[in-house]
Amino acid sequence: MADLGKRVLLVDSDPQCNLTAQLFEDSVIDSLLDSSDTESGRTIWSALKPVIEATGEVRNIQPYETSISNMFILPGDIRLSEFESELNEFWSQCYQRKVKGFRGTAALSILVNAVARLHKIDIVFYDSGPNIGPLNRSILLDCDHFIVPVAYDLFSVRALKTLGRTLATWISDWETISELAPVDAFLLPGQPHFLGYIPQNFRVYAGQPTSEHLTYASRIDRRVQSEVAAVLRKISPTLAPLTISTSKLGEVQNYASLAPASQMRGTPLWDSTAGSAQLREKAKNTFKGMAKRIAQLIETRARG
Repeated sequence: MADLGKRVLLVDSDPQCNLTAQLFEDSVIDSLLDSSDTESGRTIWSALKPVIEATGEVRNIQPYETSISNMFILPGDIRLSEFESELNEFWSQCYQRKVKGFRGTAALSILVNAVARLHKIDIVFYDSGPNIGPLNRSILLDCDHFIVPVAYDLFSVRALKTLGRTLATWISDWETISELAPVDAFLLPGQPHFLGYIPQNFRVYAGQPTSEHLTYASRIDRRVQSEVAAVLRKISPTLAPLTISTSKLGEVQNYASLAPASQMRGTPLWDSTAGSAQLREKAKNTFKGMAKRIAQLIETRARG
């Protein structure tokens, strides 16, 4: 997306901090985490701490520029798990019309919006953990769009049903909460549009996914339509595309040695030194195609 000329902000909102670990040396990460509790801290926790501890407002922090032009990151922090543990209480306070509850629920959104405005960001990517906890609730209700990574396996087939129903409940609950909100409360948008899904990490033989993975491909397609898109359209017809054909944004096969080499170097798959030149070029074309597709869909929706 950055290669397409977009100014991109990555938000590592998973307490495991895998995205941060991909882009920073271990020594830098250790320094970030060691100082995150101080006034000079620059992780997401550093910014949210005053709200969590009820000592002040969200503290503005500067994102880090990455080695990729036009791409910035707000580093994650293992202490985001503490923020997540407070979010259920903030959510309950919203029902009580307490400003503190709205401020806490929207704290991450307030931070990201401030950084995006200051640095003229075109698109924000939240990297979130694979769960339906309160942190992901606040993240998804803040997003204009969301994309679901899936695997061609039984676990993804089952998880799609949980995702669709849970997200629909969150959206409906937030509509109720928004009607209760005090006039000066910061409200999350609460209308995440399902942009599509991306199958990933499957093996390829003779240019096609293996038979084991293909067994689940059609089941994934049907579940995406019935358990995510259709469920969201019941809330609002604008929250999901009408057909399956517009939902699959691309496919990311298992790129074998490219993945660990990319992690070690902190570079995109196609800039690693592992694998064949042909495989690296295939990876680059795959992600470039998905980036163009996503940008096109976002621009189309923006035009109404």
